[in-house]
Amino acid sequence: MNQMQKMTHAAQEVGVLLQAKGDFLVTAESCTGGLIGAVCTEIAGSSSWFFGGVISYANDAKIRGLSVKKETLSAFGAVSEQTVKEMCAGALALGGDIAVAVSGVAGPAGGSPEKPVGCVYIGWQIVGQDASVERFQFSGDRQAVREATVLAALNGVKERLSSNKK
Repeated sequence: MNQMQKMTHAAQEVGVLLQAKGDFLVTAESCTGGLIGAVCTEIAGSSSWFFGGVISYANDAKIRGLSVKKETLSAFGAVSEQTVKEMCAGALALGGDIAVAVSGVAGPAGGSPEKPVGCVYIGWQIVGQDASVERFQFSGDRQAVREATVLAALNGVKERLSSNKK
């Protein structure tokens, strides 16, 4: 199974879980540039479980589109647990029942010793609950980092939906 097939399979599993609950997924994407939403909407009928999302690549897009605080970006940077938590909250304010947010350094440039290329923060938040965030260190080229991020994001949604019975 290639990476696209893995991502599509994960999205299909997310869709089944969301439909069973009558819930919708909303996304807040930075380094993936809308790839999570694209994978979800490749699936026929995804309008019954995929709300939509925001591609917030620039910091101003995070501020204006997702209500991320300028102070958070100044203090912690775009690639941080704090920013991703605020991205989740901003996405849920738009609609949906569970949010996934991603921000990272896809490369090939832009890394630092603290946040090297492949460093990605992924956050998940279910309405009425606190966000949870994990830091990942993916390897490979830009596309590999982006695809690994999508897969980890969707697998995290599956885990949270499976453990959070309504």
